[in-house]
Amino acid sequence: MSGITVNLDCEECLSHVANTTELHLHPDLDEDDELLKYIWREYLHPKQYEWVLIAGYIIVFFVSLIGNSLVCFAVWKNRHMRTVTNYFIVNLSLADVLVTITCLPASLVVDITETWFFGNTLCKVVPYLQTISVSVSVLTLSGIAQDRWYAICHPLMFKSTAKRARKSIVLIWVVSCIIMIPQAIVMECSSLLPELTNKTSLFTVCDEHWGAEIYPKVYHTCFFIVTYFAPLCLMVLAYIQICHKLWCQQIPGSSSVLQRKWRTFQCSAQAPAPGESVRVRTSTVCAEIKQVRARRKTARMLMVVLFVFALCYLPISVLNIMKRVFGTFKNTNDRETVYAWFTFSHWLIYANSAANPIIYNFLSGKFREEFKAAFSCHCFGQGQKQTKRTRTRTSTDSRKSLSTQVNNMDSVSRISDQVV
Repeated sequence: MSGITVNLDCEECLSHVANTTELHLHPDLDEDDELLKYIWREYLHPKQYEWVLIAGYIIVFFVSLIGNSLVCFAVWKNRHMRTVTNYFIVNLSLADVLVTITCLPASLVVDITETWFFGNTLCKVVPYLQTISVSVSVLTLSGIAQDRWYAICHPLMFKSTAKRARKSIVLIWVVSCIIMIPQAIVMECSSLLPELTNKTSLFTVCDEHWGAEIYPKVYHTCFFIVTYFAPLCLMVLAYIQICHKLWCQQIPGSSSVLQRKWRTFQCSAQAPAPGESVRVRTSTVCAEIKQVRARRKTARMLMVVLFVFALCYLPISVLNIMKRVFGTFKNTNDRETVYAWFTFSHWLIYANSAANPIIYNFLSGKFREEFKAAFSCHCFGQGQKQTKRTRTRTSTDSRKSLSTQVNNMDSVSRISDQVV
């Protein structure tokens, strides 16, 4: 997360290369070739699990790029999808696209070769962009949780609008770019074997260089708290209250609530016609039931997104704290296992970017409809007609469903009026 390389500071793992280098530091070409072949065979050639990792990176790259692009396109294309929550979702997708394009290829090369090939400038830029995307993602999820908390638990305290959402998104990017500047300052290229510097760029690492030992401990502790632990705790508390409001409290639809609302309507109405009174009551209750169900679906989708984010970023957060704060891996005896954990945790970060569009597809009917329309159209005209037919059919079905609900509620109301 903070820093794209996995420099475990393991002297034992490079001792053999150092000894071999001392024996072959002669201008003889054959000896240099022999040394490079040894390095390739023992350190650079992908191992079995790394071939699996390469395939996983390729799959994640295309799924993330295509899926998040479709999310942005769906909201941009359809005016009815330009809600406050969807604005934040688009911002989350943009952060995922950023990290996928700029950081995933470099991370794959570094994890496989254990070498930074891209120079000192990109050594500062790539980790900086990566940490910005992490900050943008967690702040966006926090903004979504706050918006849903106000809308459901305290609707009269704060009125959320699209204009405020856009301002919040701009603020999120500005804050993320500012607070992650130290990450760009401390990243520098260095060679694990200085005697090979003029011969090859192998074993060049892009890592943090702090002035004193206390600085990385303070920075990474604050980084963990600000970008993971504290926002996650606040979001969990917000969604607990949202769940309690939507699922645990009485909502419109139960008989007691219906009768209580209908008595209120009957007392407050100024002598309307009987049929009109029932129709007004049932329409109001149906609208409330529909709103609660829509909010439940949205809350369920957002909670799954939050859970996947917490799960994917947990390994790298813990490993970074163990490495940077406690220095756990300085003298490790099982370097291969530790290195495998780091490479897998890096892959999980990018897998989270690919997972979000899949979650939207399964848990949001609107996004699923747009994704299907994008993939099913073989030509522009045919796809446009099919999309219009689908939307018309959906609109007709929803009207039929609503009228059916109203008729059913009319029947229930008559029975309830007779009982009351």
